Amino acid sequence: MDFSLPLRKIIHVDMDAFYASVEQHDNPTLKGKAIAVGGQHRGVVAAASYEARKFGVRSAMPSKTAKERCPDLIFVPPRFARYKEISKQIREIFYEYTDLVEPLSLDEAYLDVTENKKEMESANLIAREIRQKIFEQTGLTASAGISVNKFLAKVASDINKPNGQKTIHPDKVESFLEELPVEKFYGVGKVTANKMFSLGIYKGKDLKKRSLEDLMRIFGKSGQHYYNVVRGIHTSEVKPHRIQKSVAVERTFFEDLFDEQQINEKLESLSQELHQRLQKNNILGRTLTLKIKYKDFSLFTRSITREEYFNSPEQYFNTGKKLWELRPFDKAVRLLGLSLSHLNTEEKKLVSVQLKIPFKEFENL
Repeated sequence: MDFSLPLRKIIHVDMDAFYASVEQHDNPTLKGKAIAVGGQHRGVVAAASYEARKFGVRSAMPSKTAKERCPDLIFVPPRFARYKEISKQIREIFYEYTDLVEPLSLDEAYLDVTENKKEMESANLIAREIRQKIFEQTGLTASAGISVNKFLAKVASDINKPNGQKTIHPDKVESFLEELPVEKFYGVGKVTANKMFSLGIYKGKDLKKRSLEDLMRIFGKSGQHYYNVVRGIHTSEVKPHRIQKSVAVERTFFEDLFDEQQINEKLESLSQELHQRLQKNNILGRTLTLKIKYKDFSLFTRSITREEYFNSPEQYFNTGKKLWELRPFDKAVRLLGLSLSHLNTEEKKLVSVQLKIPFKEFENL
C-alpha cells in the first residue's frame, strides 16, 4: 500500500436488517421470527430479518419467491416515516463525532473521523461508542468497518455482522486484500468476476500478479482501477451530500412523435433503461412519473404512487402507458421521460465541507 499519501480513518456504519429490525423492536411478538417488510401478494421484499435470510430471503426479491422459500414468512407493511425518524436519530449520533458523514441510504453511512469533534485518536473506539449509543437510543444494532479508505471500511463492516465490527489496520491491508475474493472488490460485478475466474483470477493475490498493461488490455479503462484497488489505493473522499431523491431517464426526439406505436416503443425503451439504472444502484421506488413535452414546449407530468415498490421494466412500462392515456392533448411529442421517486433512500440537506487532513501515523486506528 502507498503510505506516501495522507492516511485517513474511515468508518462504515451499517444497520443490521434495518427495516425488519425496526418492526421487530416495535412489535416484540415478531422477535425471533422470519419477517419481511413489504407486500405479501405483490411487490418485492424491502428488507428481511436474519431469521428469514436463513431461508434465502433477500431484499428486492419478489414477495412470491420469498414466500416459496420460507412458507412461514410473516409480511409486515413498510412504515417509511418511522424508518426515517430512527435514521435521523442515528445520523445525529454520527454528527456528535464528525461533520464528514456521507449517507448511502437510511441505514448506512461513511464517516471520516481522521479529525473528529471528540479529539479521539482511535477510530475503532469511536465506532464502538457510536454502535453503543445507537443501541441505547434506538434498541437496534449496527455493524461497523474501520480502515484507511471507503472500500476497505465497507468490506470490513460485513465481516462481523450482525452487531460487530472489524478494523483493517494499515499494516494488514496488503495481506487482507491478497486473500480477498475478487467478487468482493469494489467495481467487480458478476460478469467481470466470471471473466476473472476464466483467467484464473480468484483472489486479490491472483489479480495483483497481473501487470497494469495486462489488466488494461483485458478490461479497458477499468484495468487501472483493478490495478489500484488490489493495492489498497482508493482515493474517494467521504463527501457529505444530498441522498438521491429520484432517478430519471428521458429522451428528446430529433423528429416529433405522434404515432401511438412509436410512443409505446419509446416508453418500453425508457422502462428498460430506468430498470437497469435502478438495479445497478440497488434502488427501489414507489412513485412513477411520466413527463411529456410537446412540440410547442408545453409540459405535462402525471404520477402514480403505490404502496409496494415497483420492481420490473414491465411495471414501469404498463404504468407509463396508463399515465400516457391521461394526457390532456393529442399533439406531437418532443420529449418523453420516466422517473421514479419515494426511493429507499432519504433526502439530506447538501452540506459543503472543506476537508484538510494532515499526515498522521495510524498507531491508534
